[in-house]
Amino acid sequence: MSATTSDPTTGTQRPGLISGALLLCFACTVGANSGFFLLLSVVPLYAGATGAGLATGSLMFAVVAGELITTPLVTRFGYRAVLGAGLVLMGAPALVLTMSANLAWIAAVCVVRGIGFAFTVVAGGALTALLIPAQRRGEGLAVSGVIAGVPSILGLPIGVWLAGHAGYLVVAIAGGLVSLVAIVAAPWLPNRHAEGETQAGLGSGLRNPGVRRPAIVFAATALGTGIVVTFLPLAVPSSMSAVVAVALFVQPAASTLARWAAGRFGDRHGPARLVLPSLLTCVAGLALIALTGNAFAVIAGVAVFGIGFGVAQNATLSLMFSRVPRSGYGTVSALWNVGYDGGMGVGALGFGAIAAATGYPLAFLGSAVLLLTAVLPALRSR
Repeated sequence: MSATTSDPTTGTQRPGLISGALLLCFACTVGANSGFFLLLSVVPLYAGATGAGLATGSLMFAVVAGELITTPLVTRFGYRAVLGAGLVLMGAPALVLTMSANLAWIAAVCVVRGIGFAFTVVAGGALTALLIPAQRRGEGLAVSGVIAGVPSILGLPIGVWLAGHAGYLVVAIAGGLVSLVAIVAAPWLPNRHAEGETQAGLGSGLRNPGVRRPAIVFAATALGTGIVVTFLPLAVPSSMSAVVAVALFVQPAASTLARWAAGRFGDRHGPARLVLPSLLTCVAGLALIALTGNAFAVIAGVAVFGIGFGVAQNATLSLMFSRVPRSGYGTVSALWNVGYDGGMGVGALGFGAIAAATGYPLAFLGSAVLLLTAVLPALRSR
C-alpha cells in the first residue's frame, strides 16, 4: 500500500487511502453487518405471522436506543471495548435464538442484538472517519459504504435460503459466528478516546446547524428508503412479482455505485453541492414508483431513487464530518445512523397508514411531496 497517490486531474500527490488499521475496522464492519443481515429477514420468519412485527420492531427500537448511548460509552471506554462489546452482543444471542419460539424470548434476543449493532455502526463509523485522510474523506467513506453494503445485498437472500434448506438453527449459528469471529480484529484497533480525547455530546451536534441540516435531509431520504423496501412488494400487482425481485436488487446496487461516485466528486468539488440534487433525485424516483402498474416506471423509479439515496448517504455524512472537530466524529456518526434507522422506521410506519386510506400510487406521490419539505435545510446546507 503506497503512502501517497497521484491525482490524475491535478497532478498533485494525495495521501494513501487504505491503512492496516482501516482494514481491521472494515473487518469489524463486515462481521457486524453480515451477522445483522443474515438474520434480518429470518427472525421474523421464525417468529411467525403473529410475532414478525414484534421481532423487527424490537430490533429497530433497540438499534436507535443503542445509537443514542454509544458516544458516551466510547468516551468512557474507547473504540476497542465498544466495538468488541457490540460484536459480542450481536453474536452470542444469535447462537441461542432457537432455544425457544416464545415471542418474549425472540424479542429479548432482538433487543440485545439491536444494541450490539448500534455499538458497531456508531463506533465503527466514527473510527473509520478518523482513519481516513481528510483530503480523501468522501472517497474513503464511499469505500466504507460499499464494504458495509455488500453484506446487506448478499446476507438477506442467503439467510432466507439457508433457513429454508438447512433450518433456523443453522442460519442462527452462522449469523452469530460471523460476528463473533470479527472480534479478533478489535484488540488491534486504535483506542484514541480511551487515551485522552473526549467526544462531544449528542446535543452539540443538534445545536450545530451545519450538522443538523444535512442530518435532516438524510433522514428524509431514509424515510423514502423505508417506504420502498417495505411496501414495493405489496404495491406492485402480483402478476409483476419478477419486477419486484429486479427492483429490490437495482435499488441497493444503484445506491452503492452512486455513493462511490459521490465520494470522488465530493473530494474534488465539495459534498455540499450534492445535498440538494440528491434530495430532488429521491423525490423524482418516488414519483416514478407511483406508477405501480408499469414495470418500466417501477424499475426506472427505484434506479433513480437509489442513485439519489446513494449520493445523499455520502454527501451528508462527508459534509457533517467536515463541520466538526475530531472530537465530534462520534456525535456525527450517531446522528447520521439515528437518521438512517429512525427515518426508515417512521417511513414504513407512516406510509402504511396513508396507503390504507389513499391506495399505493397516491401514497407514493404524497411521500414524494413530503420529502420536498427538506428542500430548505438542503439549500441552507450549501
